Amino acid sequence: MATAATIKKRQTRNKKNNAKSQPKVFTFEWKGVNRDGQKTSGELKGSTAAEIRSQLKSQGVNPKSVKKQSASLFKLGDPKISAMDIAMFTRQVATMLSAGVPLVTTIEMLGRGHEKAKVRELLATILNDVQSGIPLSDALRPHRKYFDDLYVDLVAAGEHSGSLDAVFDRIAMYREKAEALKSKIKKAMFYPAAVVVVAIGVTTLLLLFVVPQFQEIFAGFGAELPAFTQLVIEISEALQASWYIFAVAIIITIILFKRAHLHSQKFRDQVDAAMLKIPAIGPILHKAAMARFARTLSTTFAAGVPLIDGLESAAGASGNAVYRKALIKVRSEVMAGMQMNVAMRTTKLFPDMLIQMVMIGEESGGLDDMLNKVANIYEMQVDDAVDGLSSLIEPIMMVVIGTLVGGLIIAMYLPIFEMGKII
Repeated sequence: MATAATIKKRQTRNKKNNAKSQPKVFTFEWKGVNRDGQKTSGELKGSTAAEIRSQLKSQGVNPKSVKKQSASLFKLGDPKISAMDIAMFTRQVATMLSAGVPLVTTIEMLGRGHEKAKVRELLATILNDVQSGIPLSDALRPHRKYFDDLYVDLVAAGEHSGSLDAVFDRIAMYREKAEALKSKIKKAMFYPAAVVVVAIGVTTLLLLFVVPQFQEIFAGFGAELPAFTQLVIEISEALQASWYIFAVAIIITIILFKRAHLHSQKFRDQVDAAMLKIPAIGPILHKAAMARFARTLSTTFAAGVPLIDGLESAAGASGNAVYRKALIKVRSEVMAGMQMNVAMRTTKLFPDMLIQMVMIGEESGGLDDMLNKVANIYEMQVDDAVDGLSSLIEPIMMVVIGTLVGGLIIAMYLPIFEMGKII
């Protein structure tokens, strides 16, 4: 920990001292031959070609050509490092360490063979630190954007216990399960949003472009229009006259919401609490939060992290302010000497089944295994709930859109039907 803090302070001090004189950084494309005699290529960032050649030689690559990347208006930027990239890297490290491949060789091979330039650069930086004698956990700690505190603490626990391969296997499973759960939650949230967006879009198009055509036809009737038709026409006229006001209001609302969500912890907590009360969506979010809590605590506890620290990590990983506050309260009561299952019961948030399984795990000494089973149960329930919601939303979407479109069509054809009766 002290080493990481020292490194971070030194990096901050160097950045401040060299902020004004820091050279420009460019992207260089290089080709060369690795230690095995195989041709390889890639991209690296640096100020000069000589600097890139030096970096490549330190990684065991004999550079043959190094060229500054030419700017192009049509060239897409490098894809960002995603959470799934980190999960895949973790799984590959776990597999290679289990097969007996040394850590330095593992990072070097994975970095050299990755398709994303940014991942190659990240792993090259980590490799240089590890080769210089810095522990892997301290080499990962500066890259908090990709390796959070939980990840680094688990790696540190694996280094201290000498079971780095087993820890990486647990982290890989945790990351894979977390990404799968996140994908399911996004899927659950997407369908209701799609219903609203499609319904608003179809209605707006009809009011702006279809209703005015009928309005011109009705102008020559010389008769009073039905109340329903008149209402639709008035809405259409108001939208045509001030559509830009509605558009600006929607954009401003979205911007203000994002700013408030980004800068106000109180607002984020209120949003999290409100989302748990949404029909159909709320129960899924409840189960997802409990699955994250159980999976995180199981992973940390099995890796040798103390229960108090594991509860702190589980609170942050739960993904919802309501559960975060509840788990922080559980942590404080466990620190005071209370059993975890009793502390969970006092929050009146966790279901009896979860509390009973935690109680059995505490009494039998297999809390990590029991929490792992709890996580599997709730992940399966989330999966089933998302599938059920998907099958339910599809007919609802058809009914909503059909009602809107059908209502507008009826409103437009009512005068024609009445004219037919008079004739």
